[in-house]
Amino acid sequence: MQRRHDLDWVRVCAFGVLVLYHVGMYYVTWDWHVKSPAASDTLEPFMLLSSPWRLALLFLVSGAATAFLLEKARDAATAGGVRTRFLGSRSWRLLLPLVFGMLVIVPPQSYYEVVEQLPGGYHAGYLAFYARYLAGYDGFCDADGCLDMPTWNHLWFVAYLWVYTVVLWLLWRVAPRALEAAARGLDKGLEGIGVLVWPTLFLGLVRILLVGRFEQTHALVDDWYNHAQYFSVFLLGFLIARSEAVWAAMARMRWAALLLWLGSWAGLIAYFVRFADGQPPELLRTAMRMVWGLDQWCAIVAVLGFARHWNPGDSRVLRYLVPAVFPVYILHQTVTVVVAHHLKPLAIPPLAEGLLLVFVTFAACFAGYEVVRRIAWLRPLFGLKRTVRGRTDGAPAMASSSEA
Repeated sequence: MQRRHDLDWVRVCAFGVLVLYHVGMYYVTWDWHVKSPAASDTLEPFMLLSSPWRLALLFLVSGAATAFLLEKARDAATAGGVRTRFLGSRSWRLLLPLVFGMLVIVPPQSYYEVVEQLPGGYHAGYLAFYARYLAGYDGFCDADGCLDMPTWNHLWFVAYLWVYTVVLWLLWRVAPRALEAAARGLDKGLEGIGVLVWPTLFLGLVRILLVGRFEQTHALVDDWYNHAQYFSVFLLGFLIARSEAVWAAMARMRWAALLLWLGSWAGLIAYFVRFADGQPPELLRTAMRMVWGLDQWCAIVAVLGFARHWNPGDSRVLRYLVPAVFPVYILHQTVTVVVAHHLKPLAIPPLAEGLLLVFVTFAACFAGYEVVRRIAWLRPLFGLKRTVRGRTDGAPAMASSSEA
């Protein structure tokens, strides 16, 4: 099997965009853990360049990677061995970092959120806060509600990825022929213009039917709009992983997808600006939800299509970045929150401060990765395999083994 280096690069770059997005959350008017005194709507149009699609893209790539992992497991073991090796391994490499992150990495985010946003502030110190965090204290409240603790904050992606992996594994065990039939159907349906039309219609209808009824909570149990879109693209990635026809169609349609993405993005910006202080007509709202689906899917096709066309190969840089993604992802939001809070008293101009915050976030996260990858007992806590026979296996826990 030949490794899909294009998908490796897509994954690395998508997580890089995610880090930049979370730095941007400090400077926009949208609710976040800490906020800059200079927060405004200036960056919001640029944030909307990626917000409709970046996580859907990561779930799609993760679904494709799951297909490759399951195929390798099937070829390497008996049915019983597959069950233990695949699901047990994936659970260990996703759930252990999730629990560790919730107990160790995430709490500073909630602490500084309380310090900055609790009416009257919070002055008891981090250790007192941490004791309440572990105890599930629910008394940190403001006009918008109470803070849930313990929490997974940005690590919700890991929880969802594990649940979707379990569901897909069950389907693969119980109804493999149905999955194969679905893959064959997609192979035909997503050729040519269909690769743009049908997923756009699906994602648009999902948004029309669900986004107004279900808040996007990232709390797993009540997040039905997000489940509808993210599990669907995860399953789609699994089903098209081996389809040369679909990947070739994405490459052929990359320019059309790019233009449709940018055009729909401009339309969304105009819509949100026009109705920033008022309610749009219901028919227009419905139409713009379909435009959101168009933006979401065409951006994904453009990214995957150009990556497939360019077909970037292996390199030392890629081999370094692929295993670094999960540790950097685990660390990045806490680093951003802590550094942003402590930069605030310096009153640095927002542009210079933002660039500094980006640099410090990446530098601190990669420094953390350099430490983690050298210490055997730390590696599983950040989704890496333990050191084996004097060497380390850099295969990442999320969306790994992109082979085809």
